[in-house]
Amino acid sequence: MTESEAWTRKKRIDEKLKSLLLNWTVIHNVEVDDYTSLSSHAVEEYPTETGPADYALIVEGKLLGIIEAKKISVGAGNVLEQAKRYAKSVPNTVGEWREYKVPFLYSTNGELIFHIDVRKKLNCSHQLFDFHSPQALLDKYNRDTEKAERWFEKRKVSEIIRLRRYQTGAVEAIEKSICSSKKTMLLAMATGTGKTFTIVSSIYRLLKSGYAKRILFLVDRRALAAQTVSEISAFETPEGLKLDKDYEVYSQKFRRDDLEGEGNFDPKVLPEEYLTNPQEKHTFIYVSTIQRMSINLLGKEAVNDFEYDVDAKKLDIPIHTFDVIVADECHRGYSAKETGRWKYVLDYFDAVKIGLTATPATHTLAMFKNKVFSYSTEQAVLDGYLVDYDAVKIKSDIHINGAFLKEGELVGEIDMETGAEQLDELEDEREFSASEIEQKITSPDSINKIITAIKNYTDQHETEYRRFPKMLIFAVNDLPHVSHADQVVRTCKQIYGRGDDFVMKITGSPTVDRPLQKIRQFRNRPEPKIVVTVDMLTTGVDIPAIEMVVFMRMVKSRILWVQMLGRGTRLCPEINKEKFTIFDCFDGGLLSYFRNATDFNVDLQKETMPLSEIIERIYDNQDREYNTNRLIKRLRRIEKNMGAKARDAFSKYIPDGDMKNFADRLKENIQNDFTETMKLLRNKDFQDLLQNYPRPQKVFFKGYDIVDTVEHEVMFRVGKNYQKPEDYLKLFEDFVRQNPVHIEAIEILLSKPAGWNTDALDDLRDKLKKSDFPESDLQRGHELVYKKPLADIISMVKHAANYDVPIMTARERVSQVVDNLLRNRSFNAEQANWLSYIKDHLIKNLAISREDFEIMPVFERHGGLSKARQVFGDQFDNLIHEINQAIAA
Repeated sequence: MTESEAWTRKKRIDEKLKSLLLNWTVIHNVEVDDYTSLSSHAVEEYPTETGPADYALIVEGKLLGIIEAKKISVGAGNVLEQAKRYAKSVPNTVGEWREYKVPFLYSTNGELIFHIDVRKKLNCSHQLFDFHSPQALLDKYNRDTEKAERWFEKRKVSEIIRLRRYQTGAVEAIEKSICSSKKTMLLAMATGTGKTFTIVSSIYRLLKSGYAKRILFLVDRRALAAQTVSEISAFETPEGLKLDKDYEVYSQKFRRDDLEGEGNFDPKVLPEEYLTNPQEKHTFIYVSTIQRMSINLLGKEAVNDFEYDVDAKKLDIPIHTFDVIVADECHRGYSAKETGRWKYVLDYFDAVKIGLTATPATHTLAMFKNKVFSYSTEQAVLDGYLVDYDAVKIKSDIHINGAFLKEGELVGEIDMETGAEQLDELEDEREFSASEIEQKITSPDSINKIITAIKNYTDQHETEYRRFPKMLIFAVNDLPHVSHADQVVRTCKQIYGRGDDFVMKITGSPTVDRPLQKIRQFRNRPEPKIVVTVDMLTTGVDIPAIEMVVFMRMVKSRILWVQMLGRGTRLCPEINKEKFTIFDCFDGGLLSYFRNATDFNVDLQKETMPLSEIIERIYDNQDREYNTNRLIKRLRRIEKNMGAKARDAFSKYIPDGDMKNFADRLKENIQNDFTETMKLLRNKDFQDLLQNYPRPQKVFFKGYDIVDTVEHEVMFRVGKNYQKPEDYLKLFEDFVRQNPVHIEAIEILLSKPAGWNTDALDDLRDKLKKSDFPESDLQRGHELVYKKPLADIISMVKHAANYDVPIMTARERVSQVVDNLLRNRSFNAEQANWLSYIKDHLIKNLAISREDFEIMPVFERHGGLSKARQVFGDQFDNLIHEINQAIAA
């Protein structure tokens, strides 16, 4: 852009300051006689000892802020240094902080705004969506956060709230980060370890200390909002009051079925003025879906898939409305590209942002930057707060090697639109890869034999524990007419023969009547015992009694894998649950693939190692720490399954028969009193008791506090059919692998990068679009499946051909290329500047031509093609070719 700084100030910055939302009065310095008489004024050309500041922000006669302005084409980030100089060159009127006499500094080019509060040395600058209003600046100035930090230090978490040790650590990590001036932070806590209770404990301390007054708790489902309000309202403060009696707790409107199973509480709807006109006197917690907040900020056009939020509307909400924002389950898309709404909401507010997740991903870390606390599933199992699992691998030949049909074999041909089946003899042999099973072909015999194999283990479990285990089976799909989930349900009913209600399908398909009610039934009632799902029960559903999880579908996402495993890890004292079992129907391939991609320690063995052998390995110092952890896990299982008779029997060997205390101290005892500890562990009678201790009578669990979560999945159209993201990307993979010869650009990317140029890029985008693979849909699919926003088209093609190729954004790809150039070649300052212009162009275009230097503004305003040739001389043409080749490599 070519506009001047004066134009930027007049048309961009002044307009922002004078907006109804901020309501600053912009006035020039020459019009002011007495600065102390100004109430909410932005004074232009404010005099300082080192030159005039572009704007001085004066509230109630106090100089509280300085804005340094630059024209739109100038980066605004580093310009804060100039504002700092001015802040040191004015009279001391409101205070002094390490030479600074003005507390709040800003730099802007009219679009980007950077801000720093210089009162605290550890504070760092950060980007704002807008300027602060006069009232916001005054409130910031009067807020004593250092007093709150002293309160944190004086009132230790463990002294006033009863929490588990790791929960205490999480709350302390939040407070330490706040005292270190961090604005964003991430807490990673395993599913089932009490994330909500932990963060509510933190919220109480943030409010009690005075650090925060207005807290926003974001969730992405209405049912989760209802659940969260219920948990906040049930939280008992150290003063003996319910939290909603001590502080105001608000929410959005709920439907009746949102509140089923959430206890007796009366949700209060947040008054609109609390959002539009925040006051220091307001102290409250507001629980909202991020969809509703998106509508409040962007309007109804921002959200089109949450029809029950139609009562929401666009509001004028200032950036300082909240002091702290908690983003729950933030792995599920808080940086999603979909209309930019997730990232937009979090970026909009000037607040401390705390992300909560069990499965941190790259995009989550990019959003919240600082992972300040982590409590893994493995550690929770060792500590006795979650149960561990056994693994069973089932090998199906066609799921490993695919299917081969011979000429003359009988096949059923199904019409995908009507479901009509026509029997026919195959006229020619056909081969299907393993990845095409249940995508293009199904084998009823295979499903029958897999379920029959699983039945061996359920029979064994029923004999040992006197109960049939609640089982969750993940099927491949639930598509009309060719539903794998339906086939699995029918096969289970046939093989188990225990009636129609024994097995149930729960998916998001329109054919499933009232799926939320069925989830409650699965949790609360004896039947169904087996539930078949696809994606609906992968996350956010709390059914502690699940003891078997079956993977009949391939999983490629680490996040999805850990979430699916999390369905089985929860404790269930009502049935004395001591473990759960995973069935990997891909010959252990999933367990092997995710061995290092999850916070579980996977130990897949053909047979469980006897306790006596584990103990002997400890005694013989064979990998002592690992085997001690294994023994502790076994002891935790025993502890969860002990009754009075068992405690009496164990009291002969350990004090009061307290297995929990024995497990807690085992590491310490082995280290400090090895001889006596091993004498006990190697005692054959003690080992026999560990194996054959008396079990208590088994009971069924029945509860009513149901967590309702519905998972919706975006579908992509290919021809007349709609595909799930995973299936859509699978079709894209097939397309890429089958078309290198027919589409030159694909061949260039896969084997001839020297031919990459703007023509190849344009041709690739055009061919993909005509084949129902437009770049925007592919990016959306990669974001949903691989949690990688804004994947570039080169990465998507290369990854489709080879899973080992990493998925990159255009910015990552181009930065890597330009950085390599700068590292390996010598460029003068002017050439380096031009490389930065080229980099900006490539991030948007992924290829460059000589013509671009004539027509693209980023080059034209610096002299265009002739200037570029002058700067790079004879290197110019070779450089363009080299860059294009490196981009495609």
